[in-house]
Amino acid sequence: MNTMPAPKSILTAAWDVPQELRDRLGEQVGRQRAMFAEGHLLLVLHRPPKQDDAQRVGRLFWRKPDGVWQSNDLGSGAAAVARHLSEFGDAIERCDRQEDAATSVDEYFQVLGAMAPLQRAARNLHSALQEARKLLADDRDLINFRDRAYEIERSAELLYGDVRNALDFAVAKQSEQQATAAHQMARSAHRLNILVALFFPIATLTAIFGSGLRHPLEDVVPPPYAFYSVIAVGLVTGCIIALYLAAASQGKAKPRSLPRQ
Repeated sequence: MNTMPAPKSILTAAWDVPQELRDRLGEQVGRQRAMFAEGHLLLVLHRPPKQDDAQRVGRLFWRKPDGVWQSNDLGSGAAAVARHLSEFGDAIERCDRQEDAATSVDEYFQVLGAMAPLQRAARNLHSALQEARKLLADDRDLINFRDRAYEIERSAELLYGDVRNALDFAVAKQSEQQATAAHQMARSAHRLNILVALFFPIATLTAIFGSGLRHPLEDVVPPPYAFYSVIAVGLVTGCIIALYLAAASQGKAKPRSLPRQ
């Protein structure tokens, strides 16, 4: 007679947990949560995530009815849960040191990318331990774990906010520097346009009539008045054009006033 294969589960077969708990687990770890049946408490938690982790790695903590703890990869005893919480605290401290050393937008963005999944995992970790605390109201270890998870969640939220503020400030500062540089370039270009406008008429007139001291107009006008006349006309025309450009530039830069109501 053919028998159906047993469904896969993330829970090890060596643990003597109620079948009800096994039936509530699938092949994937799922969200962080606490489950209770027949005096057995099962915590389904996540390892501290990294920035590039595509999937969350689960950690299982089993509390027997007699109060003895067992984990799937951190050993036995209540210290296993404490070590799990310490790993979250160490990960947040590493991000804190990276935030202190960050000076550029790219560095702040890297810290923010590492803090985002860590902050979410810390929030869900506290929620799972709070749920476990309600299931076993008299367990002092769970009370301490819940309080420690709250401190971790709070630290992660504060650090995440600090990194966001620092990133926004760095972006704003960089934008201000770029705006200042663009303004300086615009002023330089404007000055160059004024110089070009000042000497363009002279260049045009000298190109048409020539710039030699001896000029055909000197047959009509005594030398060197023809040469000086060309230069004078060019300078006057250039000054007029330069003043027009300067006035037009100031008019564009002047902010518009709001209409009165």
